[in-house]
Amino acid sequence: MTELDAAKYAIRFMDLTSLNNDDTPSKITQLCELAKTPYGNTAAVCVFPEMVVWAKLELARLQLAHVKVATVTNFPAGNEDITRAAEETARAVAAGADEVDVVFPWRAFKAGNTAVGHELVSACKQACGDQAILKVIIESGELATPELITAASNIAISAGADFIKTSTGKVPVNATLEAAELMLNCIKQSGSACGFKAAGGVRTASDAQAYLELAESIMGSNWLTAENFRFGASSLLKNLTDTLAGKQAHAQDGY
Repeated sequence: MTELDAAKYAIRFMDLTSLNNDDTPSKITQLCELAKTPYGNTAAVCVFPEMVVWAKLELARLQLAHVKVATVTNFPAGNEDITRAAEETARAVAAGADEVDVVFPWRAFKAGNTAVGHELVSACKQACGDQAILKVIIESGELATPELITAASNIAISAGADFIKTSTGKVPVNATLEAAELMLNCIKQSGSACGFKAAGGVRTASDAQAYLELAESIMGSNWLTAENFRFGASSLLKNLTDTLAGKQAHAQDGY
């Protein structure tokens, strides 16, 4: 896979994200406008729950209704309150979210509570019903060890996760290729239809290429679709479009 191929894939696989405390409707409008590029549209925009309705309206206005609206719950702390996480998820789905990224209760899991993660994911999956897909953020950088990353991934998959996701983007260590390899192998070994999302720290076309090549080597080239693979990013898009624009310019100039 060339860097150019990776950039094209990455745009179509991107959850273009704004999860900042100073988000406003006008900022979410700008985010939605960025979802349409000369090289294809992003898979989704990811916003806080209170911005879901606005994002849906703006995408419709921009004739981008096929771009999904994702949101986050139990975010960013990953608390162990199952009822609260499920209720947040239900409210997000009722607001129109197509996808919900819920944070796994990784602190409780690290402390030895191996049951709460399965229960929380299962409850949130039930809250999604058939209206939204559920992505489970295991916070791989905080789990840190291969054993914990693998165990949390397997728990999330067995509890019904539609995707497992590396990170919130709000901790010191977010997506890494090492964690991605562990998580992708968990998906392969499970035989499930679970997808994978790398979030946080993927900033360039070269970064994206490394993750896509890893996924291709483990899962096969046919697996690389937006239904199976996503990037969560806020700053990646400009690098991808700059990369593609530069390649296009070189081609026109005969390089």
